[in-house]
Amino acid sequence: MRSIRIAFPRSCHANRSRRPASAAVAVLAFFAFSAVTIGTPTAARGQRLTGPDPAQMEDAPDLGYRPIPHGLQIRDDVEMGAPTAVAWTTKNRLLVFNRGPNPLMEFDADGAFVRSWGQGQYVRPHGMRLDAEGNIWTTDVGGHTVRKMNPDGEVLMTLGVHGQAGDWDEATNTRRLMEPTDLAFGRSGEIYVAVGHGRGEPRVLKFDRGGTMLTSWGRAGTGPSEFDTLHSIVVDAQGLVYVADRQNRRIQIFEPDGTYVTERPYKGLPCGLYVADDQQMYMVSGHAGEILRLDTNGKVLGATGQPGMGLGEFGEAHYMTIGPDEVIWVADTAKPALHKFVKK
Repeated sequence: MRSIRIAFPRSCHANRSRRPASAAVAVLAFFAFSAVTIGTPTAARGQRLTGPDPAQMEDAPDLGYRPIPHGLQIRDDVEMGAPTAVAWTTKNRLLVFNRGPNPLMEFDADGAFVRSWGQGQYVRPHGMRLDAEGNIWTTDVGGHTVRKMNPDGEVLMTLGVHGQAGDWDEATNTRRLMEPTDLAFGRSGEIYVAVGHGRGEPRVLKFDRGGTMLTSWGRAGTGPSEFDTLHSIVVDAQGLVYVADRQNRRIQIFEPDGTYVTERPYKGLPCGLYVADDQQMYMVSGHAGEILRLDTNGKVLGATGQPGMGLGEFGEAHYMTIGPDEVIWVADTAKPALHKFVKK
């Protein structure tokens, strides 16, 4: 047995001091992946940061967490790629969705490797959620599909056609998706799917629990009910739908039928939304490298993390989950790394 291949370079722990990045980190970041779109101003699109940027980071109290090594162990012949999403199952297992040869990897509560599956079945893994019955749902932004699996990994339903991008139209029986990023579940099992990561019209699609589309809303833009990269979606106990409108640097909130309610602006790029069992909402803020705890009005109550190459420092905080003992796990696609934060 050995540690997984995603390693953390040696550095100090992340904190709220917003210290400057070292020269070495700056050199590495210069050659690193950038999310800037050609011809679009950097400030409007956002990019991987070499160090803390107060203009993109929230002014908030410390969240009360510290980073530690993830401690997961796998066999020598099993490789993990860039983590895109994480979740805890009803069997108290950690699932890591990643862009390597073993897209779905499962670990027990002590960090021991249990199994992997999904080999050769995904083009570009993106989001992962668990429904109320413990089923595992994944989105393949490159394969244009949403997949539902039981806890054993058996595929129960697929939305979209693998490898075929398009628009969903019940009238013509054209049931295709365009770059689905994330999904969420309504109180009666409805399925909300966010599509349009960078191609096609960005929309929210609402399906019944059997996969028949009920309604949809959204288009490209900056106004209400308009989006620029739908990146994450969650539903609260009241049924309100929260959408991370990433490049517009905001969360938009809707009634279950798509009626616009309000929006909440943020300095950074809202990447991953998470609602805990007690309905506490969290957000990870992409290249700004922050984990944020939010109140019911969207105000930031606490924050931790920063960009960088050290332990607990982010390339892109993508999606998160909370496990036993309130441990926070964050998938980082750009560093790449799997981050673990524990209470101080």
